[in-house]
Amino acid sequence: MRQTPLQILALLLLAAGLLAACGQQQATQPTSAPTAAQPTSAPTAAQPTSAPTAEEYVFGMVLVGPINDGGWNQAHFEGAKYVEEQVPGTRLIYIDKVNPADRPNVQVEQAIEELIDQGAKFVITNSAEFADGTAIAAEAHPEVYFLHASGDAVLRGVAPSNLTNLMGRMEYGKMIAGCAAALQSETGKLAYLGPLIDPETRRLVNSAYLGARYCWETYRGQPADSLAFKVTWIGFWFNIPGVTLDPTKVATDFINEGYDVIISGIDTTEGLVEANKASQAGKTVWAVPYDFRGACAQGEAVCLGVPFFNWGPRYAEIIADARAGNFTSQWEWIGPDWNDINNSATSMIGFERGPALTAEHAATLDEFIGKLADGSLNLFSGPLNYQDGSVFVAAGETADDETIWFTEQLLEGIEGQSAP
Repeated sequence: MRQTPLQILALLLLAAGLLAACGQQQATQPTSAPTAAQPTSAPTAAQPTSAPTAEEYVFGMVLVGPINDGGWNQAHFEGAKYVEEQVPGTRLIYIDKVNPADRPNVQVEQAIEELIDQGAKFVITNSAEFADGTAIAAEAHPEVYFLHASGDAVLRGVAPSNLTNLMGRMEYGKMIAGCAAALQSETGKLAYLGPLIDPETRRLVNSAYLGARYCWETYRGQPADSLAFKVTWIGFWFNIPGVTLDPTKVATDFINEGYDVIISGIDTTEGLVEANKASQAGKTVWAVPYDFRGACAQGEAVCLGVPFFNWGPRYAEIIADARAGNFTSQWEWIGPDWNDINNSATSMIGFERGPALTAEHAATLDEFIGKLADGSLNLFSGPLNYQDGSVFVAAGETADDETIWFTEQLLEGIEGQSAP
């Protein structure tokens, strides 16, 4: 996050736990930031408040953004709806828009309490910023099970026994996205629209760069140093007016600077939307949105594809186990089903090809995916250095999971900040 007064303010909000605040509104766009005088009571869960029947298993979800954002939150919400379809007797209640712009005075613990009051026996929270609040709620409610998506409390040995962590290995999806961008680019100038800076976002940027660099060299026959790869961080997962950089302006700046592919790492679709506008105005530019399988719909003519999460199958397994009394606290980092990465019943990570990707490049991308699938290509093999020249992965070595998970910097070859 950039070190302006507004960004410092955002960091203070994060430190205070306000990022864990949330409230459900069934709106197409996020609302503008409320005034400080807004009430501090927890929002009401967005489902009927009737008491659950004896046969029902009610599970709750707290989301950082709106359920219809075309990205991260919509993917989680659809995963939860999948549970309702696949696990008989389950019912979802949820509170979305957990962020300082929409609910600045509500902490995540309050939102969780509301869900539990409405009968939730299992609660999913879906943002890294919810880690502390989720753990506090889990300690306070040992009778309720919790799943924190994207967290690592179990890995670090600080999770209560009723909390589990789940994340998808989106690193593969970002490698594929980077390769698609490098194959299609006419300028060799790739831009990455980044959210806030943390180990997760750094490793995803690095993954996109490694995929792009490999395909630029291997399939395009170009030297690595002729590939330009720039990341600009907006400061949060989506736009908060007055606090973050405006992703619409950042995307427009990329286009005006000659970058002809925008790879998105934020929850919303401004990169794709602005690329589509520029294309309609006669510029040659493409985009790769993020998180949600249907994201290309907002700009099919410029969409090269979207790396997406498919939370439903694993959510269903975990909730079914919890209901049966077989809950396990564990840290899971799950990759694609390499037999078919887009199999909606089995694969947690996929890549939906976009209409703008040429048939020739799609065939080449399949070859690249095949190498990832059979293990003949591991892009986290050394030598790899960080931006400051220090060693990330030594020559002849391959990074283990924890080295990748706790990525400390961006890699050499990437333009952009490694730290807030």
